[in-house]
Amino acid sequence: MELQRVVVHDSVGIIFEPSVLVEALADLPVPVETVGDAPALDEGDVVVTFSPRPSFFDASWVHSVRAGYDEFPLERYANAGVVLTNSTGIHGTTVGETVLGYMLALARRLHVFRDRQRDHEWTREPYDVPFTLAGERVCVVGLGTLGTGVARRADALGMDVVGVRASGDLHEHARRVYTPDELDDAVAGARFVVLAVPLTDETEGLVSASTFAAMDESSYLVNVARGAVVDEDALVAALDDGAVAGAALDVFAEEPLPETWPLWSHEDVVVTPHTSAATNRYHEDVAGLVRENVRRVRAGEDLTNRVV
Repeated sequence: MELQRVVVHDSVGIIFEPSVLVEALADLPVPVETVGDAPALDEGDVVVTFSPRPSFFDASWVHSVRAGYDEFPLERYANAGVVLTNSTGIHGTTVGETVLGYMLALARRLHVFRDRQRDHEWTREPYDVPFTLAGERVCVVGLGTLGTGVARRADALGMDVVGVRASGDLHEHARRVYTPDELDDAVAGARFVVLAVPLTDETEGLVSASTFAAMDESSYLVNVARGAVVDEDALVAALDDGAVAGAALDVFAEEPLPETWPLWSHEDVVVTPHTSAATNRYHEDVAGLVRENVRRVRAGEDLTNRVV
């Protein structure tokens, strides 16, 4: 592959202004510019994007600024001979901190007090409701970059960390690791169940009614994976029935969430708009990945984070 230019697609604007990434990549040995929704692309072009477009098949290499690539038609990229890379590996700190924030808010009831502040209401929670994270069990489903970021922080706070991963291999921050077929056993007794898996055929609908039945009534679900990993109807039913205590959700089957979504006003559901990885340095992290792979292409080395 002989690189001619790097183009930053306007779709990255959902996360950051395209111009800041162009500026961060200004030291590359090829031109860097922004492009609109129907760019004219040629062999040797690199496209940095948030979302796929049909015109990208005319480029040589496409880089997704997200870790997830379920929206990209992998077979078509392979057939077209277009390289696809993603941004896995840069979200462990941001997502780990966000999940820690969710757990602290739910345990210390900060979300409830924020709601009461809006209503100018000075009311304490019942004595037996707030709790500390130390000693509580958290089950981290998926122990890649995201899950490791969560497990490391939970371990540092003295939580009892267990995990779920396809291999079942041990993890330095988890006391025990289960395989996906043992999910119901893994979530039993966990105060928090954190989902940090990619969306694949194997993980779609992974968390179902049986999972919620295996969780304790005092358990909370935290989803920073993908909305489709959870059977949302089963989640709504579990919350309505009191089978679980609450949830912190950053991802959903339908985004943006419709106004009619049934859990908008649920007191013990925290909703964030798919922003668990957000940081004002995100463009610099993406630039680092692109810069390294440009170096690798010019050196004839394998690309990092190659999907196709």
